Amino acid sequence: MKKLMWVEQVELNLKSSSKEQLINQGYRAMKKAQVLIVEDDGIIAMHIESQLKQLGYGVTAKVASGEEVVEKIKENKPDLVLMDIVLKGEMDGIDAAEIIRSRFGIPVIFLTAHADEKRLERAKLTTPFGYILKPFQDKDLKVTIEMALYVAKADKERKRVDDNLKDNLSFLQTLIDTIPNPLFYKDIKGEYLDVNRAFEEFYGKTREEIIGKTVYDMGPKHIADKYYEKDQELFQRREKQTYEWKVTNAAGETRDVIFNKASYTNKAGSVKGLVGIISDITERKQAEESLRESEEKYRSMMEAMDDAVYICSPDFRIEFMNPAMLKRVGYDATGELCHKAIHGRDEKCSWCIHEEILKGKKVKNELVTPKNGKTYHVSNSPIFHTDGSISKLTIFRDVTETKKMIEQLQQSQKILSIGTLAGGIAHDFNNILFPIMGFAEMALGDAPENSPLRNKIEEIIHGAKRARDLVKQILAFSRQSGQELKPLKIQLIVKEVLKLIRSSIPATIEIKQDISNNCGLVTADPTQIHQVAMNLMTNAFHAMEGEGGVLAVTLKEVGLGVDDFTDPSMNPGTYVCLSVADTGIGMDQITLERVFEPYFTTKKIGKGTGLGLSVVHGIVKSYRGDIKVYSEPDKGTVVHVYLPVIKSRFETQGTEAVIPVPKGTERILLVDDEEPIVRMETEMLERLGYDVTERTSSVEALEAFRNTPDKFDLVITDTTMPNMTGVQLSQKLLEIRPDIPVIICTGFSTKIDDAKAKEFGIRGFVMKPVVMSELANKIREVLD
Repeated sequence: MKKLMWVEQVELNLKSSSKEQLINQGYRAMKKAQVLIVEDDGIIAMHIESQLKQLGYGVTAKVASGEEVVEKIKENKPDLVLMDIVLKGEMDGIDAAEIIRSRFGIPVIFLTAHADEKRLERAKLTTPFGYILKPFQDKDLKVTIEMALYVAKADKERKRVDDNLKDNLSFLQTLIDTIPNPLFYKDIKGEYLDVNRAFEEFYGKTREEIIGKTVYDMGPKHIADKYYEKDQELFQRREKQTYEWKVTNAAGETRDVIFNKASYTNKAGSVKGLVGIISDITERKQAEESLRESEEKYRSMMEAMDDAVYICSPDFRIEFMNPAMLKRVGYDATGELCHKAIHGRDEKCSWCIHEEILKGKKVKNELVTPKNGKTYHVSNSPIFHTDGSISKLTIFRDVTETKKMIEQLQQSQKILSIGTLAGGIAHDFNNILFPIMGFAEMALGDAPENSPLRNKIEEIIHGAKRARDLVKQILAFSRQSGQELKPLKIQLIVKEVLKLIRSSIPATIEIKQDISNNCGLVTADPTQIHQVAMNLMTNAFHAMEGEGGVLAVTLKEVGLGVDDFTDPSMNPGTYVCLSVADTGIGMDQITLERVFEPYFTTKKIGKGTGLGLSVVHGIVKSYRGDIKVYSEPDKGTVVHVYLPVIKSRFETQGTEAVIPVPKGTERILLVDDEEPIVRMETEMLERLGYDVTERTSSVEALEAFRNTPDKFDLVITDTTMPNMTGVQLSQKLLEIRPDIPVIICTGFSTKIDDAKAKEFGIRGFVMKPVVMSELANKIREVLD
């Protein structure tokens, strides 16, 4: 009987000496295999069934046609099918075997009594187990069945292993694809075996474009050489390899990356290739660089700060000190307890244990150090750590000078506010004085030469003038008075005051003077300079009146810089310095801080008004000068007055001549909302020969002028009036008649002066109260 070809091949490969040895060595797939017999000849089928049972196999069923095979397999699930090639019916054995193999995977052995070569070739192609020619011996049947079952089982196991391997490979591929970092495998030749999805995205190439290629296929040769050198180094040392590199990604960006690579071996220990993973550290390096720059920037800021700064750890130890704090402490106290190193005390600072700091909030307070008496603004801010602990950043800002400047500013604002109030009072007071002086002056003119009334009227006029001068002092204090400014040398004025003061002070007070004739010119009002010098010398005299002493007056030219002024608005330059010093009782610090306040005085009742130094302060400041006072109890006082020197070196001199009061016959429209002033001015003007039309309302005055604009030759109007001010009235009158002369009068106003009046087209400006001669001269000045 002809043997199967595949049986011969198996026997050859296994070098088996006998079929029995093959079975005994364990190649039987199973002991009680179940066989389905497909044979259309019943007698042959029964014979085959008998043989199978004698060999120890079970027979699940016998069928006679190919159409029955599928159903029987579903019902009985046999391990093997013995099938005749030629069957009755439309389906022969080969067709049925194809269905069995494709649908159920059950091994099929053909049985045939014919040696039709074409049919046998087709049978070989359908099943690898071939066929057995009838009749056959039990031994051949047994070996063929065992071999078929063994191969079927081996195929099944191989398929299971293959399926498991495919599953494992699929899982592994899914796993590496989920790794966000680019990952790759190479063999020992440097060819890529596989890459993950992140690698594809990073380099912009598909897996198919990468697998089987080398680094020389991926980029320039000089770069590929470096990669190859690194790979060879890894293969030789067989150690993990980590290095930083710069690579270009799919977007053409240069990225900083870290390569982590390791070699892998086979069972024999031979290196087969390497696996590598790429970590993009570009953002991390940029963050590190930004952090480094930020740290460097803030360190530079800390080191450049004039404010003293330190950082205190959660356990109250100094972690950082900037140069200003090092200078303040005197040494590097890093690591020491902050309260002991900074303040020299054992108890913790209040801000370190402050509950607001512990809650992560800022705390601010002031600290006065007893060592140097300086005042510090202390700002404490929390610094949060990742472990939840809190350090404290403390900044010491020296605000000693700032506080002094604030106090000076408050003092200036106080004086300014009182000055504003004084200006308002001056306005009303001048309106009261005006009719008093006017009517008294006219009454004096009406009184007979030998009348006892003349002396009384003269006293009224004298008192009114004193009141006027007092108002001028108030306005000088508030720096709001009109001034007759001209270039002058103040040496002569100071010497004149010294002569006057010498005659009024006792011999127990010695006067020393050092008046330089080389002092430059200053722009000032001679009367006010006289008032300044007289006030300062009078105060010095009063300070020494009881015990006597020395009054020293010095006048010299000095150069001053920015640091020499208490007023930051002053400009550096050359100044004339008038110094008045005494050896009297002096003043304490509290008194010294109030010397420029109006109505504040340390003198006894009747010795002064308290306006002296406040008026001096106002005058000096109006000249863009400065004043400084130094004093200590029982050590005397010195006052320095600084006035800026002007560049021109001429002095205006003139002589005053007695001029008779001028008169006139022109028609005047007089406007003032104060009826006593209107009555007084009307009578005064009429005595001077003028024709006067009076109005107490600016609105009525405008209406009268509008009706007959050519009736008037001059308009005299007050400044402050209800409904319409004097300036507004003047502008409306000039709109009606541009050539009409206007004189404006005011008791006091910050909105109008001689210069501003001219800007509005107003020809004359007069400050109340004014005597008849002054008003008469101003009228002729405007009209003529």
